[in-house]
Amino acid sequence: MTRFALTLEFDGTPFFGLQRQSHGPSVQQSVEDAIRRITGETVVMHSAGRTDAGVHALAMRSHVDIAKPFDPFRLMEAINARLRPEPVAVTHCDEVPDDWHARFSCTGRRYLYRIANRRAPLTLLRGHAWHVAQPLDAEAMHRAAQALVGRHDFTTFRSVHCQAADPVKSLDRLDVERVGDEIHIHAAARSFLHHQVRSMVGCLKLVGAGTWPEERIAEALAARDRGALGLNAPPHGLYFVEATYP
Repeated sequence: MTRFALTLEFDGTPFFGLQRQSHGPSVQQSVEDAIRRITGETVVMHSAGRTDAGVHALAMRSHVDIAKPFDPFRLMEAINARLRPEPVAVTHCDEVPDDWHARFSCTGRRYLYRIANRRAPLTLLRGHAWHVAQPLDAEAMHRAAQALVGRHDFTTFRSVHCQAADPVKSLDRLDVERVGDEIHIHAAARSFLHHQVRSMVGCLKLVGAGTWPEERIAEALAARDRGALGLNAPPHGLYFVEATYP
């Protein structure tokens, strides 16, 4: 039995999320089905994170255990051939030790959220960025975001369906920058609560639009109450960017 680490890139638009679902297609199901057609084996894919319906990934790290011997490059090519035309690709494949785990060995996760901040409707970015026509102040958003960096109780910014035992998380980075007519929000932490990034982005958008004063972000955090949340950003602007390991 060999453990293979896979790096996945995917467009989350047609999926009900990364994790296998009983009510619709998922990235996990697509990859597992592709491997079953190659090897005849039923495998379970484990991943560094879970993504909601519509969320994308640039480099999601996952692993599978396969009994049949394979060269990693040939396995990657075979999986990709059977994934077509679904918008999922394995960009890297490596053999890893049996005790390496895509989720439990992961020491950091990084996300990017893209806001298309322009009047014109989206064409190429439709379904891949949050379209906000109203001008946003990225500098104000960045200043407000720093209140969330550090170790805090993020109850306000977690989904009511979040299954994490503890709402306390350490947020290592939350930076906001303007890139042309886009606003990029970069978030990094060891782990995140369900909807945490989208909830933080939604409230920062309110700051950028002038609906909330900058200090309202700190007040929402201190409230430790989901009722203090101003807005939950839509999923299609969110990208899983990187998983880090020792």
